[in-house]
Amino acid sequence: MDFVIFVLAMGVLIWGADLLIDQSERIALQFKIPEFIIGATLIALGTSLPEMAASIVASINGQAEIAIANVIGSNVLNITLVLATVFLVAKNINPTRDFFAKDSTWALVPVLVFVLMIIDGTISRFDASLLLLLMGSYILFLLYDAKDIPLEIDDKEEAASDFSWAKVIPILLGGLVLVIIGAHFTVESASEIARAFGVSEWIIGIIMISLGTSLPELVVSISAAIKGKVDMAIGNIIGSNMANTTIVLGAAAMVNPMSFTVSSYLFDIATMGIATLLLVFITANKLYNKSAGISLIIILGLFLEHTLQSL
Repeated sequence: MDFVIFVLAMGVLIWGADLLIDQSERIALQFKIPEFIIGATLIALGTSLPEMAASIVASINGQAEIAIANVIGSNVLNITLVLATVFLVAKNINPTRDFFAKDSTWALVPVLVFVLMIIDGTISRFDASLLLLLMGSYILFLLYDAKDIPLEIDDKEEAASDFSWAKVIPILLGGLVLVIIGAHFTVESASEIARAFGVSEWIIGIIMISLGTSLPELVVSISAAIKGKVDMAIGNIIGSNMANTTIVLGAAAMVNPMSFTVSSYLFDIATMGIATLLLVFITANKLYNKSAGISLIIILGLFLEHTLQSL
């Protein structure tokens, strides 16, 4: 039964993601907002809601390992699986935004801050407030930076002429709800399947739950890449990782301070750091191609091998 629920939930997730992409594009056209900004804010925050819900619930239940593993696993998968898939499926990867000059710092800083915070093995409410403040700074940066980003208008500009909030808002919210519901049941069914095999909470968080909660980013980014919206796809990944490390982790720790044994999970933490550094390297050298995608898949393979060996 859990496998049936998993398949159905995936279908709901894909449907919701497609609605979310289409309506977000309409908003971008209507207000002449660069697609990157839409991807890094509205879509990134929306697709990070499953991670937030899962981590907050885990934190309330005193399952700090699941909450933290969910964030680490999601960040790793967003780069090594989602971004790699974008590179492999997109026909023409030529983003207009300079991601290295504009966004590499915002991808790396939260990871460095996270590492500093967990040295003592605890993420306190004070730490949580700093993480939330960091996300606020990122959003302000994006809004300020948007003023200097030229908007490329194509033949879809005419589609904005019949724009109506009465039509867009219900579909947008409906798509977001479908994404969240689909991710929720995907996570629940996957967790039940995992528990049936007797794996640990950390493994459930780092693989099953993080994979389930990363599905919105995966589906949304692939959909955007196929439609040629590469800036939106990459913006979604960077924004989602930023939201995971700041809002998701911050909200979970604000509800209930979290402690865990750092030394037991050094490999996973290091993998998140290496994957982020590789993202910086790719953007610095503009390696938006299939070779970069394969390199990221290799990191994913090593990550999964280590995880499966610990079962």
